[in-house]
Amino acid sequence: MSGYMEKTKACACDKLVQEKERHVKANARDYNDKFSYADNHIKTSKYNIFTFLPINLFEQFQRVANAYFVVLFILQVIPEISSLSWFTTIVPLVLVLVITAVKDATDDYFRHKSDQQVNNRQSQVLIGGSSEPYGLCYIETAELDGETNLKVRQALTVTSDLGDIVKLMDFDGEVICEPPNNKLDKFTGTLFWRDNKYPLDNEKMLLRGCVLRNTEWCFGMVIFAGLQTKLMQNCGRTKFKRTSIDKLMNTLVLWIFAFLICMGVILAIGNTIWESLIGRNFQVFLPWNEFRSSAIFSGFLTFWSYIIVLNTVVPISLYVSVEVLRLGHSYFINWDQRMFYSQTDTAAEARTTTLNEELGQVEFIFSDKTGTLTQNIMVFSKCSINGQTYGDVYDEFDQKVEITEKTASVDFSFNSLCDRKFKFYDSRLVEAIKLEDSAVQEFFRLLALCHTVMPEEKSEGNLVYQAQSPDEGALVTAARSFGFVFRARTPETITLWEMGRAVTYQLLAILDFNNVRKRMSVIVRNSQGQIKLYCKGADTIIFDRLDPSSEDLMYTTSEHLSEFAGEGLRTLALAYKDLDEDYFDVWMKKLLFASTVVENREEQLAVLYEEIEQGMKLLGATAVEDKLQEGVPETIACLNLSDIKIWVLTGDKLETAMNIGYSCYMLRDDMNAVFIISGHTLLEVQQQLRSAKENILGLSRVSSAEVEKTNMFAHESVFEENIIAEYALVINGHSLAHALEPQLEHVLLDLACLCKTVICCRVTPMQKAQVVELVKRHKKSVTLAIGDGANDVSMIKTAHIGVGISGQEGMQAVLASDYSFAQFRYLQRLLLVHGRWSYFRMCNFLCYFFYKNFAFTLVHFWYGFFCGFSAQTVYDQWFITLFNIVYTSLPVLAMGLFDQDVSDQNSLRYPSLYKPGQQNLLFNKRQFFLCTLQGVATSFLLFFIPYGAFSIMVREDGSHDQQAFAVTIATSLVIVVSVQIGLDTHYWTAVNHFFIWGSLAVYFAILFALQSDGIFGIFPSNFPFIGTARNCLTEKSVWLVILLTTVVCVVPGLAVSFLRVDLFPTLADKVRHLQQSRKKQGPQEQSLRRVRRTSSRRSAYAFSHQQGYGELITSGKNMRMSTDSSSCSPGRTAQSSTWIENMLKRKNEVSCISDESTGAAETSTRVIQTELHL
Repeated sequence: MSGYMEKTKACACDKLVQEKERHVKANARDYNDKFSYADNHIKTSKYNIFTFLPINLFEQFQRVANAYFVVLFILQVIPEISSLSWFTTIVPLVLVLVITAVKDATDDYFRHKSDQQVNNRQSQVLIGGSSEPYGLCYIETAELDGETNLKVRQALTVTSDLGDIVKLMDFDGEVICEPPNNKLDKFTGTLFWRDNKYPLDNEKMLLRGCVLRNTEWCFGMVIFAGLQTKLMQNCGRTKFKRTSIDKLMNTLVLWIFAFLICMGVILAIGNTIWESLIGRNFQVFLPWNEFRSSAIFSGFLTFWSYIIVLNTVVPISLYVSVEVLRLGHSYFINWDQRMFYSQTDTAAEARTTTLNEELGQVEFIFSDKTGTLTQNIMVFSKCSINGQTYGDVYDEFDQKVEITEKTASVDFSFNSLCDRKFKFYDSRLVEAIKLEDSAVQEFFRLLALCHTVMPEEKSEGNLVYQAQSPDEGALVTAARSFGFVFRARTPETITLWEMGRAVTYQLLAILDFNNVRKRMSVIVRNSQGQIKLYCKGADTIIFDRLDPSSEDLMYTTSEHLSEFAGEGLRTLALAYKDLDEDYFDVWMKKLLFASTVVENREEQLAVLYEEIEQGMKLLGATAVEDKLQEGVPETIACLNLSDIKIWVLTGDKLETAMNIGYSCYMLRDDMNAVFIISGHTLLEVQQQLRSAKENILGLSRVSSAEVEKTNMFAHESVFEENIIAEYALVINGHSLAHALEPQLEHVLLDLACLCKTVICCRVTPMQKAQVVELVKRHKKSVTLAIGDGANDVSMIKTAHIGVGISGQEGMQAVLASDYSFAQFRYLQRLLLVHGRWSYFRMCNFLCYFFYKNFAFTLVHFWYGFFCGFSAQTVYDQWFITLFNIVYTSLPVLAMGLFDQDVSDQNSLRYPSLYKPGQQNLLFNKRQFFLCTLQGVATSFLLFFIPYGAFSIMVREDGSHDQQAFAVTIATSLVIVVSVQIGLDTHYWTAVNHFFIWGSLAVYFAILFALQSDGIFGIFPSNFPFIGTARNCLTEKSVWLVILLTTVVCVVPGLAVSFLRVDLFPTLADKVRHLQQSRKKQGPQEQSLRRVRRTSSRRSAYAFSHQQGYGELITSGKNMRMSTDSSSCSPGRTAQSSTWIENMLKRKNEVSCISDESTGAAETSTRVIQTELHL
């Protein structure tokens, strides 16, 4: 595609807002430059080579702890108050900043690469002409609205013949149009050329993100480029995402800092009192220097000294460890073979390393439909012809057999033009075709004639159909395979290949589809001269227009339709009518007249269509399966059991979205009510929302008594769930626009949160983001958005977590996402396994980390009362430097990386295990207080038990010293925290053993090395305590003190843990106990029998046509001699069975077991009804 408006420099955002209308002139660079319009460059990256350092440091110092350690470093370089070397702070701080900066730079590097790919794409252009007749362009808009069906755009007649370079260079037209905006379905403008004005609308525009199909080339005039295109206006901004644990840690650091200040004040006051009462007596041999002039000033200096000594209560190594853990958790996601999709060779990818634990806290999922829940592939599944159903398979006992991949399909070898990929399993229908059953032949003749599909035959028998709707493609393909092959069309004729014989029909009229009619018809003349009308549409519409002679057949077909709809299939009714020649001539004259009127043209045509479509005879009905991705219903059911609310936000129309809702079991017939909000004004939407809310609240009060009765027996089953009233909300895009107004958004959110399922249809990309933002703003919940197209980018960026599916709609969603994979079903494993484990591990890691550092640091606090509040440290500075970096870093990292309370199978089997993360139970302010309290108590025991022992204990040589006391406390500390982490570890690996025992060995090795003769000989001033460890740890009494200290520190916590598990066990405790008991017995599972789903609901007219496409066909403007195209290969997915519906209603908690084979990534889900009495 070529454009002839030159690119110009990007303008500032404020200029975009001020622009009232756009003026663009072809081939006039100087004229266009004065407006400073944006060029085609977009940017999603955050840094460049010059801004990286300042911006990244600014982001990192938003962490309170990082800023705190900078202040601490400044204090440490002041010799009057520092008792520790400056390197104990600056080295870890620099390490943290560098590691984080490298990670952020790597992430942004990939954003730059994706920007380079996107920046090579087209801008938004006004079509001037194309390779097709009449300036037509065939496009696919999957990245804009998720729809893969073919759409048509057409250039102005006056520009469609500007096909050569000379004419293009001479073109000097000017376009005046609307300013940049995010409305995908609307464009208003005017072309001024040669003293004439030509109106422009959306049908003349090619938006950024659309793809040319069956059109070799087109030329156009760039109207919007880069960030000003409608696609980018819908994308939103890249936001810096932080987890709730990150935010909590900032708060806790402030708390700890306040606690540190309090300790410093207490010790400073103690120093002032001590110096006033006792210290002045020692000035003879410990005189104050000139700088320290009074006891009060001494206390002031001591305050800052203790701030430095006690700084390890907030260790900088915490942040290094957190980054390492997140990186490790990300690699676990990348390496998970059960999230690898072998068909496309696509692995799961964690595209960010900062959000892993938040995957275990998701409460709201916002999902696209097309390409995310579905494969966007339609398959002809069943049909009803003249009162007889076809599509089911029966055994020799006339019992219905479930169709699987092993079921033998029908042999279509009798038809050389059949679609080799089409499969049907009921041989009776082929036999009826071969027996020349007139009703069956007329049924498939209708399917082959009544449509707007365009055929392509590059070689003999190699047919490719380009359909506006995937439904139409499925129906025409079915007719082709059963012997009625749609072969060619012209504006006046349709050629079929009927059972090996060429038959040409004269196309007299196409009665086009629209959203009000919900049907389409064609009128043709066959080779015998008979005029026939063939119609297909929604059954409720067709049945109202049938001849009375079809009444009995209508009732029979209605029962079949109910059965089809109950299985989640998309249904259409088919009918025909024989037309009298004279009547048709009169009607055709009326039609030609109505087609030329200017006013009320649509209304007059609708009246004529209605007139001729009366008195039709019913042929039957079709049932098309909108192929879901494999495992979608099971995944949704399992996520629902985890108390995760799933909202579907789709650009598809209401009927299609609801069909998928039923197929996924998000909508069910046993729901108390499904509320459809479709008002066109603010008042209508307000009334509908409030009415639905009052309805729910009223019914809930009625059902509350039943819920209370159910609660009386809740103790009888561990996994019992109460069944309460369930509702669903379905809202249209135009209604949603009103509902998102400030005065209604709270009503919308309240109603939506009362509903089990929420489906928003016909929504724009920006509306998707607004819905996500609404929940983020008013609910303290973690949100996740998942999609596969560019129309999902905005909500993916807005949600706390964005997930992209690498599907058939490009890679825009993946490039903007935080996590990506190939199939929706992998979301179950991402959240319930990786997310839950990451949250569990991070919480345990933080609890233990704060515990061990309080235990380590507060020993100095207690020691202050016995050293004259002199800010002297118990440990030597090498122990202080190495404690968090060497002695205790690896065991806690091993726990944070590998620990798991239950296996991945049980995480999927018992979805309720996910709920503690949603409720933030494993690490919160209360848990922080408890773990720090344990640390304080441990520090108290670590100091006073050795202190008491040393006060009465005398060495064999009759002495004891402070360094022996320090070694005893340090050794006791390392052993206590090592034992504690062993008790806190639920899942032992070789790595855990190696790190724990190895860290203890390293401690003793370093201890003896630092106090050895050899290192003293090399650095006598840095390592003065020669032989202290050797002398101290050879005393039996010292080891008895260490043993006593360890036991007293560990046993109380151990006893509390045992009592808690025994008296107040959590679900995880029970599942873990069950898991351990089953290791010897092996898994015992009870599979429930699958049952058929019954429903009275019928699918409505499911086509996603554009009105006016039929007129385009009959005009001949879309006919061409040859085209280039490619066909899509339909895939297969496992059929969803109705047991999921029952699973969602069971009182006893059920389980979703995902048994996926490595490489193939296949999901097999069962239901287990279990009662545990532990």
